[in-house]
Amino acid sequence: MSAEDRSAEEEFAARRGLLMGVAYRVLGRVADAEDVVQDAWLRWSGVAAGTVADPEGFLVTVTTRLAIDRLRRVQARRETYIGEWLPEPLLTEPGPDVAEDVIRAESVSLALLVVMETLTPAERAVFVLREVFAFPYPDIAAALGKKEPAVRQLAARARAHVQERRPRFEVAPDRWRQVTDLFAGACLTGGVEGLMDLLAPDVRLVADSGGNAVAPRRAIVGREEVARFVLHIIKLSPSFLRSVGVGPGTPTEYRLVTANGGPAFQVVAGERPIVHFQVQAEAGEGGKVAACYLVVNPEKLGGVLSQDGPALRP
Repeated sequence: MSAEDRSAEEEFAARRGLLMGVAYRVLGRVADAEDVVQDAWLRWSGVAAGTVADPEGFLVTVTTRLAIDRLRRVQARRETYIGEWLPEPLLTEPGPDVAEDVIRAESVSLALLVVMETLTPAERAVFVLREVFAFPYPDIAAALGKKEPAVRQLAARARAHVQERRPRFEVAPDRWRQVTDLFAGACLTGGVEGLMDLLAPDVRLVADSGGNAVAPRRAIVGREEVARFVLHIIKLSPSFLRSVGVGPGTPTEYRLVTANGGPAFQVVAGERPIVHFQVQAEAGEGGKVAACYLVVNPEKLGGVLSQDGPALRP
């Protein structure tokens, strides 16, 4: 391998995390984001060494344009998606900069990604580059091939849209972890009343199965309805296990993991997650669970395969 090739690989490797962060937030799918980053590498590897004055700008531009193109294609497919659509969960870890972590963690949360699904591809890309990664407007305009005033308009429209629709969950990380721990514990005890005590009266559960698992195709609203359904899933009925391709006798366990910037609760069968819960609590010390996101589509659980969280016992 030549020195030029090593340098190109090092330049790309140093920015791979940034590129993956941009692509995932624009697309909401780990596999799609990985494909985009791989395509960006192919474009980069085909550029003559030393001819790019700003490698990061070049790579972000290529990745953003590829992500927008892919999002336009997949959005058409999502119109025929069976049931509710949720972003694909992604394992995350806190970094060294706490202030930056808060911004980055919120921007990758399932709650915010769901809101971002209502943006146009261009609005979503501008929102990600500006609000999450703080790129200057001239750089974003260059990445999207647009005039700066047009980009500013897109940014303002996206920001207002997200602000209007984003969930009002201003919960401290410690409280979020505490609520998740309590939720997991109540699930494992199997008592409807105990679980209902943790839920807000108008709690809303959204489940994503893609038609590949037993789950409701519309959101469930209400404390008792949500509690009963959650416990039904946690019991791992034979019909549910068959729907996610788990054979009889497969060992199962329950784990707490960190995904999409916050705590999550999983059921793992063998070596793979088959149920992924993430809850959001109301603001305040005694805030109840206001929203519950459930992913059981096996095609969307590839991004949460590698973390060994603490095992829980029923």
